Amino acid sequence: MRSKDYGNDVLGGDWRRPRKGQIPEVPAEPGLVAEDPDSGFCGAVVACDKLGVTLEDRFGKRRVFPLTKSGFLIDGKPVTLVRPTAAPGGGRPARSASGSIAVQGLRAQVAKESRIYVEGVHDAELVEKIWGHDLRVEGVVVEYLEGVDDLPAIVEEFGPDEDRRLGVLVDHLVEGSKESRIAARVSSPHVLVTGHPFIDIWEAVKPSSVGIPEWPRVPRGIPWKEGVLARLGWDDDTGAAWKRILSRVNSYTDLEPALLGRVEELIDFVTAVR
Repeated sequence: MRSKDYGNDVLGGDWRRPRKGQIPEVPAEPGLVAEDPDSGFCGAVVACDKLGVTLEDRFGKRRVFPLTKSGFLIDGKPVTLVRPTAAPGGGRPARSASGSIAVQGLRAQVAKESRIYVEGVHDAELVEKIWGHDLRVEGVVVEYLEGVDDLPAIVEEFGPDEDRRLGVLVDHLVEGSKESRIAARVSSPHVLVTGHPFIDIWEAVKPSSVGIPEWPRVPRGIPWKEGVLARLGWDDDTGAAWKRILSRVNSYTDLEPALLGRVEELIDFVTAVR
């Protein structure tokens, strides 16, 4: 398994006193997910004024932090949050569902040879709903595999090289899992296999967005989706359940950070070609 090299630990050394221009300034716009490295508090921006920025975590807890230089992390990288400024004409730039600045009048690029593979159709639909605009800007296609049991053979068939990169998003990629053992068998420098800790992509949607207190725990030996539906008291139609879940997802703020960072990492990887 290969992870993107982000260099040394961002908390190590004198990163709070960077060289001029080294740390980017990012407008603290509503919905932006940031982390205070001192306390570890991570949440979405809900307000920002001259007194500081207010973050709200996944449990609804809010904290106010001063707008200090290099005072926050976004996707593990240090940034300086600043108060948003109005765009020309008095409005703010339009944002895509992923939080990126939307490209107006976009015409999708001809698809690059690089690809992102995900495990199943639900994964592909979720990635499309949140990152579809970004992927069309970059000309990247997402395909689903129906599982990763044959991943090494799939990678070999794809034939990755410097100009033809492959990114793979794997469910339940945690130490000791079957998925981690399969991912470890892929060693090409032109392939990035990464993933989230959730048993299924459904869990990557915040429970509060779905209108439930938490995702139920399902005992081993019981199919996870069916077990979830039974414990939630929903109909046993997994297709209908997924449509219900997906309909509640409107932006990246409806998803867990553990998924957000991994998808952004894959997009960066497959678009960083010569």
